[in-house]
Order: sequence, then C-alpha cells, then structure tokens
Amino acid sequence: MTSVRDRLVELGLCIPPAPAPKGAYYPTRLYGGQLWVSGATARTSAGPGLAGLVGGHVSAADAKAQARIAGLNLLGAVDAAVGLERVSALLHLRGYVRAVPDFAAQPGVIDGASELFLEVFGEQVGAHARTAIGVASLPGGACVELELVAAVYD
Repeated sequence: MTSVRDRLVELGLCIPPAPAPKGAYYPTRLYGGQLWVSGATARTSAGPGLAGLVGGHVSAADAKAQARIAGLNLLGAVDAAVGLERVSALLHLRGYVRAVPDFAAQPGVIDGASELFLEVFGEQVGAHARTAIGVASLPGGACVELELVAAVYD
C-alpha cells in the first residue's frame, strides 16, 4: 500500500505550510476524532490566488485550478495539525465560489479539490460528502474558498 507521502511524490505535489490565521480563530479544531479545518483560498507563497468573479473575469477552468490549490492548502493545515497519515477519512468538503449571479457550475469548480483528494488519498479515504455554494463575496476577493472536515485516527 502506497503511503500518502509517497503518493504526493508520485503526483509531484508539495504540501504547503499551514498559513497563520488572519483573525480570532484557529486554523483547525480537533474534537471527537474529527478535525475541522478553517477556510482556505488559493494563496501561495507567491501571494493571493485569483481574485474576481467566476463566469466574469475568471473562467470556470481557472477557478477549478484555484480550488485544487486551495485543497492543497487545506492538506497543509491538516498536516500541521495532526499529520496526513492520521487521516482515516475525509468526511465533508464545503466549497464557496464567488461568481456572477447566473453562474450555475459551482460543483465543477469544486471538483478541482475533490479530484485532488481522491488522487492523494484514494477512494477509501478521499471520498467525501460535499457542498458547492455560489456567493457574492469572499475574503480578499478570492474566487474560491474551501473548508474541510476529516476523521482522524487516535
């Protein structure tokens, strides 16, 4: 069985360090075998991710790529909190897509993160329930923000 770390190397992915909180909250909260991970955008060491409205100045394909990066940031928070090896199952992913009012392809955008999680963890651990929501605004004008709940081994 391939470890999560080996899988990341095979995929050519690096888990970023967890970002410091930008407010009065914690990046993660472990309770009762569940790790709740605060919202993450596609910010990288190079700066913020794409800003703008999906279906406007940001294409659905670009937003999907942003969701993949935001997913990596969630994994960075998980790794910092408990280590990726302790994840027994991804339970729920919630994705927010900042979009023009008539944009209706939010699920396709959030697939960027869902597909990443399946690649990294495999179906047994990476399959998850999900919500994809369209919103009018997000912090920093980001086009995508994600939050995650994972089950972890003791």
